[in-house]
Amino acid sequence: MKMENKKIGVFIGSLRKESFSKKIATALIELAPEELELEEVDLYDLEMFNQDFDDEGNPAASWTRFRKQVAKYDGVLFITPEYNRSIPALLKNALDVGSRPYGKNVWSGKPGAVVSVSPGAMGAFGANHHLRQVLAFLNVPTMAQPEAYVGFASSLFDENGILENQKTREFLESFMAEYTAWVNQILKK
Repeated sequence: MKMENKKIGVFIGSLRKESFSKKIATALIELAPEELELEEVDLYDLEMFNQDFDDEGNPAASWTRFRKQVAKYDGVLFITPEYNRSIPALLKNALDVGSRPYGKNVWSGKPGAVVSVSPGAMGAFGANHHLRQVLAFLNVPTMAQPEAYVGFASSLFDENGILENQKTREFLESFMAEYTAWVNQILKK
């Protein structure tokens, strides 16, 4: 009997057309084992969080759609650039929207992983760890190893945005295999 694929939401912390994070996300989706079904989550129209709207029983339509979408995933994968040694507001807003209203955190218990991406040498180390702090509070069991800091991202892709660096490809393939094991361990399936 074939096991059902695990549905994984992929959250990208950049909206830029030529985003390195988006390119890495595309590569991760391609390299994922068959038992994971990865789906990129569009954060483009997610309105900024304001507690008043939930308190008044009038949440933004984009929040309601987003919360329902996240709730259906078995796991979550975050790909983030680093802005000022932290995560972009886009990603933080998505985390805040999904964690509210109080007691209805759609992130809770979903096995997660973080990949940080930078054109610099440090691979967005600061953003990676800030994101892990938020995920710990949101009760997202986040894979500790292997850590994924993708540095020098501007040199990893061909002119069509395809990952051509073989070492990075091998690392990301291994990362996805480990994440699959992590998802299975957390979900005990």
